[in-house]
Amino acid sequence: MGKPTGFKEFARQTVPYRDPLARLADFDEIYTEPEESQLRTQGARCMDCGVPFCQSSTGCPIDNLIPEWNDLVYHGRWREALDRLHKTNNFPEFTGRACPAPCEGACVLGITDPPVTIKNIENAIIDRGFAEGWVTAQPPARSTNKRVAIVGSGPAGLAAAAQLIRVGHAVTVYERADRIGGLLMYGIPNMKLDKHVVERRINLLREEGVVFVTNTHVGSRESFPSGHMTQIMQEGGCDVQFLDPRDLLERNDVLLLATGATQPFDPTRDCPGRDLKGVYLAMDFLTRNTKSLLDSNLSDGQYTSAKDKHVVVIGGGDTGADCIGTSLRHGCASVVNFELLDRPPVDRALNNPWPEWPRIHRTDYSHAEAKAKWGDDPRCYSVLTKAFLSDDKGRVRAVQTVQVDWSKPAGRAPFSEVAGSEKEWPADLVLLATGFVGPEKGVAEALGVETCRPRGNWETFKAEHGSFATSVERVFAAGDCRRGQSLVVWAINEGRGAARAIDAFLMGNSTLPAPGISLGANI
Repeated sequence: MGKPTGFKEFARQTVPYRDPLARLADFDEIYTEPEESQLRTQGARCMDCGVPFCQSSTGCPIDNLIPEWNDLVYHGRWREALDRLHKTNNFPEFTGRACPAPCEGACVLGITDPPVTIKNIENAIIDRGFAEGWVTAQPPARSTNKRVAIVGSGPAGLAAAAQLIRVGHAVTVYERADRIGGLLMYGIPNMKLDKHVVERRINLLREEGVVFVTNTHVGSRESFPSGHMTQIMQEGGCDVQFLDPRDLLERNDVLLLATGATQPFDPTRDCPGRDLKGVYLAMDFLTRNTKSLLDSNLSDGQYTSAKDKHVVVIGGGDTGADCIGTSLRHGCASVVNFELLDRPPVDRALNNPWPEWPRIHRTDYSHAEAKAKWGDDPRCYSVLTKAFLSDDKGRVRAVQTVQVDWSKPAGRAPFSEVAGSEKEWPADLVLLATGFVGPEKGVAEALGVETCRPRGNWETFKAEHGSFATSVERVFAAGDCRRGQSLVVWAINEGRGAARAIDAFLMGNSTLPAPGISLGANI
């Protein structure tokens, strides 16, 4: 694939982001327009590697035909590249922006050299497809007269809807927020995934026949969470309707649960001062910001502002990086990011061989922005939060921490605290980006769906990858509510897989493609 000697002739060259200081002035996407010649050259680096691990068990969960569209881009055959891309991926404009690219971690070229810029090429193919007018609605040719209700409009729910509508089933997607998209709309900031990009795809699904119902909570009033979305919708004047999931199941042939994993994991819950004003869950902070941005370009003030505040972000990963980037755009006075783990190595460790995902030190877009503004990376490693300290008005004024040593376990803990390393960090705003432990249980309890614990504290809806059937007849589950907190690309895998299982259940067999069953599919 590509040019036979391209991997020896050309160096890896990624499409650059906009200038860090310039992009801090807005919430526009951070990406720049790629040069076609650069993309074709990068496509030429794709090797004739025999076994393309990029699309195998450790690479792409949806089995993208990566070498094929790399080769097509190299030869300038963009329309054909788009057709190849859509064979396996309903939403390449989402994965091309928001996926961490496990495919690049598994690239065979990556054994000895920097891998192919797969993510850049994927994003360029779909963006060109929209620009050229090649991406259009594909309504079904016939109707099966079967009705499917999907609860949740994140990437899993949308992928299932996209597949099911094309084989002629009537699909209705229910979302409790005021906009469709779930994680794609409110969990990922605009500078990483512009919401017009999300709405563009949703409008195509509407044209194909998918019905979307917003401001609707499937479950009882008692099961409506007391967290960020409830408060935000109430403040925004949204009139939420409530649907009993048993009634929804009775009115449809199948019910698919794609509710995500929205129960937060809070390792600081027992820390003194946790309930002080100014300490927020990261998703509350990000959701409020995006809703206010979309509603009024932040002019309504219905968001938690970091302006002129000393911000502490607890927890790394994508969500932590997004909190840093959002705080910087608000005009924070400072920002620091605590990570409990040690700083990862620059290169793969011996216990992290190719083609596993490389657990190495990376600099995300917001880390580069903080460094450009203040000269330092905001991350501090091996830091354990001990307490939140209060001012005389019940607001947080500082965070108390201690360094930990992972080389010296202590008791049941995999680390020990370093004596004399206690420190206080000024903080007017603390954001907890510490992940999630599974879905809210209200809908499962109402239906009698069994749950399981695939990983430690995680509790998810019990359903096997492949069948996606829960313990209740005609009820299926897919995405983070079944798998646990994961990647957008895994949610697409699950949505496509659930669609095939539902189609086979309704019709006796299915012509929809089966998703890849990669390593870890059942967790």
